[in-house]
Amino acid sequence: MKELFKPIYQEQINDANTLGIILIEKTKPDSSITDNFDVIMLVIVKASNTDHHEKHYEFNNKTAAMLTLTENSLNKWIDTNGNRKSVEWIFAGKVVFDRDGYISKLKDQLRRFPHEKRDLRKAMEFGELLKSYSEARDLYMSEQYKDAFSRMVRTLHYLARLALVEKGYHPEVTLWNQVKKIDPEIYKLYDELIESDEPIAKRVQLMMLAADFVISRRAKVSAKHLLEIMEEKSTWSYEELKNHSKIASYVFGLTAILHYLTEKGILAVETEETKVGGVYLRRYHVN
Repeated sequence: MKELFKPIYQEQINDANTLGIILIEKTKPDSSITDNFDVIMLVIVKASNTDHHEKHYEFNNKTAAMLTLTENSLNKWIDTNGNRKSVEWIFAGKVVFDRDGYISKLKDQLRRFPHEKRDLRKAMEFGELLKSYSEARDLYMSEQYKDAFSRMVRTLHYLARLALVEKGYHPEVTLWNQVKKIDPEIYKLYDELIESDEPIAKRVQLMMLAADFVISRRAKVSAKHLLEIMEEKSTWSYEELKNHSKIASYVFGLTAILHYLTEKGILAVETEETKVGGVYLRRYHVN
């Protein structure tokens, strides 16, 4: 396969802007990892006019997609889960070009999963987890049990991702197969929700209780990234936190995180007078 598509990517090899090229081959009839192309050609470049662009090819009855991606865009995908396949592409693909060991160094960094990157990902997954759990609980209280069940499955999905990141692993596309080996406790919750013979409403009710306990136990560790930022000064308004550059990756989960941490006493609230009588601005600080 490598030689078959070499004429297509040879031009990129000769370009000094190219850092590395990885081929990801289709290994089964239906392959989500390659979007059902016979091969994905991932070309990583130093800089480009666009963050990424993609071309589709057909050659000798084979299909291919060549995705050209800047180094910054790839790092963003990895750090923020912008494309959940990207880590698997790097580890599972065949390296056909590696300028100055760029891809080797990238793989090493991914294996180490530095704590600062891990803390950011935990905060991101925690925000999504809390939003999903709140929706599941609201649907349950509204007696929309099938929708609550669906949302609870999604909640456990975020909980599983959070558990993997805590232990230094990047979540993969085959998430539950990965979780079964690395965090049997979370896998057991998922298995109980899916496989139980109890009525759907009962399953959701029991899982809400279990999930609440597990989430509460992980709250401080999961929110470490935010809590460390908040310790930089005495109090913060929501607007100040929202506009902080380091929080941009999980800004849409920020409200849910603040509410939960306040509810659990990890954060405290002070009020500040506004120009409108009887209306106060909420300011948060670490308790």
